[in-house]
Amino acid sequence: MHFKLIIAFVEDDKTNAVMKAARKAGATGATIINNARGEGLKRSRTFFGLSLETQRDAIMFVVEEHLARHILERISAVGQFDEKPGTGIAIQIDVEDAMGVAHQAKTLEEKIEEIL
Repeated sequence: MHFKLIIAFVEDDKTNAVMKAARKAGATGATIINNARGEGLKRSRTFFGLSLETQRDAIMFVVEEHLARHILERISAVGQFDEKPGTGIAIQIDVEDAMGVAHQAKTLEEKIEEIL
């Protein structure tokens, strides 16, 4: 079984919706890192030296490669990444090897069989 790592940087108020959509699309879990900070094309505004940017969460999913694109598309749609600048991004990276996912293999095999 081959895996992809999806990393999504989302506004913290959309984290739960993104997680729900990813699980519905086939993700079996994730690691969430709170209070990530990013900077896009334009720097965020400040007010008397205080930043006015919203908090972000970094969400990492290790997913089976056949499910990866669908999960990525669902994350992007729910997070509204292409609709409004600064709402977040999601990327996927090939995973060369993974440990600790054997307990998920049975569930993943059943999902993959349904797709193929």
